[in-house]
Amino acid sequence: MNRGFYIIMAAQFFSALADNALLIAAIAILRDMHAPQSQEPLLKLFFTLSYVLLAAFVGAFADSMPKWRVMFISNAIKVTGCAMMFFGLHPLAAYAVVGLGAAAYSPAKYGILTEYLPHRLLVVANGWIEGLTVAAIILGTGLGGALISPRISSAMLGFDFPLIDTGIDTVPEMSISIVGVLYLAAALFNLYVPDTGVDHKPLRNNPLYLFHDFNHCLRLLWRDKLGQISLGVTTLFWGAGATLQFIVLKWAEAALQLDLSKASLLQGVTAIGIAIGAVLAARMISLRRSVRVIPLGIAMGLVVIAMNFVTNLTLAVVLLILIGALAGFFVVPMNALLQHRGHILMGAGHSIAVQNFNENLSILVMTGLYSLLIWANFSVYAVIVLFGLFVSGSMLMLKRRHEANQRERDDVSLLDDTCHH
Repeated sequence: MNRGFYIIMAAQFFSALADNALLIAAIAILRDMHAPQSQEPLLKLFFTLSYVLLAAFVGAFADSMPKWRVMFISNAIKVTGCAMMFFGLHPLAAYAVVGLGAAAYSPAKYGILTEYLPHRLLVVANGWIEGLTVAAIILGTGLGGALISPRISSAMLGFDFPLIDTGIDTVPEMSISIVGVLYLAAALFNLYVPDTGVDHKPLRNNPLYLFHDFNHCLRLLWRDKLGQISLGVTTLFWGAGATLQFIVLKWAEAALQLDLSKASLLQGVTAIGIAIGAVLAARMISLRRSVRVIPLGIAMGLVVIAMNFVTNLTLAVVLLILIGALAGFFVVPMNALLQHRGHILMGAGHSIAVQNFNENLSILVMTGLYSLLIWANFSVYAVIVLFGLFVSGSMLMLKRRHEANQRERDDVSLLDDTCHH
């Protein structure tokens, strides 16, 4: 991997780090406002709304200009959302603006990999990107938790710049300011992301054309025998992962008696597991063998249910690392396979936009359902059982579908051989 790849990684790291630190800061603001608990998972829902509503346009936008410029513009939008939260806009609305920047950022972030690297390096590159994104989640949630903890926040607020009145007097203002600096660091790296020299398609002015084009790409990927399986797996993974973030916070409170700043560190522990799984997958699984990892998804759903029997912190850490490792090991090869199929069928930006649409629709539905269950006073233990069974059952259905596709392909090739003879 050359210097350009590491600059792409650094830009991605700081942007994801800020996204996750801001989520914890926003949850803390909601709690300070005494907002209903069901509003907390709605933060993720508002964040991902742009991914779904603008899916038809962000892929075309990412393919219309050099990817570094798209990434820079996207980070500028995130800084704006951050500033809105700083100046008192409701966290749900401000985080939705940050989500708008993230929706525009994603097709460029993954699309540049397929433009910049040969396909044989895609699984390795994805392992790096996923591993680093996960490191950003770990450090971001940890940083968010640290910034709102009484000891660190009082020390930070007690620190004064000589001759400068920053006007930062509260914990939310201080934590949001630090997150804003991280977004600016990401934007700075974006300016040094290499131009891949790939021809860019001018953005069409007609939204109906873009919508029709996106719909065509969506159907193309779902009809592709390998595309539909990898898209199904990654769609389920991201919906489940987003919901698990909030389940872990609530479970840590109920089973382990931890406050928000400590519980947010446990989210990071799951992410450590994902990083381990991602690195192992990058080393052990080739693009050709990627579909063989599906049974690990079934196992992950069943292992999640074991959370209900854990009340010891050490055991909780081990279990969450295991859950994360299973998730990371099966999602990285699937992600690489999906990008490879998408790049062949329709081009990088369009393919990632289709992927984002499905994955974020899954996040909307699953975090929305979780929010409803919390609103209806379901215990976190009941939610964990329902969640685990849903993940395992869905992965089993995808495994069966893939086996049916394989049989169908074997039958067709057998028929072809018979016709030739």
